[in-house]
Amino acid sequence: MAIDFDDGLDLDAPEVTAGMNITPLIDVLLVLLVMLIITIPIQLHSVNMEMPGGLPPPMATEPLVVRIEVTAQNQLLWNGEALSGRTMLSQRLKAAAQLSIQPEIHIHTAGSAKYDTVAAVLTAAQQLGLQKIGVVGLDEYAR
Repeated sequence: MAIDFDDGLDLDAPEVTAGMNITPLIDVLLVLLVMLIITIPIQLHSVNMEMPGGLPPPMATEPLVVRIEVTAQNQLLWNGEALSGRTMLSQRLKAAAQLSIQPEIHIHTAGSAKYDTVAAVLTAAQQLGLQKIGVVGLDEYAR
């Protein structure tokens, strides 16, 4: 005579487990996650910038422009006036460099002008301390 414990069990009933119920733990973690998301400040992709107020500044005066031309015969022209040589060019550039507001030096070259003449003008202007030097009119050579 043995005892049979299976006779009194209902086979449709779920089995009892001895594990811990973690559903409340998950609920608490979800609440903490929602609170964290709500309290994080919103990141804006903007830059704070203070705009100037009042009247705009007065219009700047037109810059003084010196036009140096190198002709096809390698002759130098200062605002249309022929220069006798590189020494006269150096004297004019030195006088321009000593002005309180330096002029803009625009160098125009003919297509068949020698490179060493143009390079000499650029070097002389740079060595005398002129800052605003540019070779202009090169768009005619872009083909």
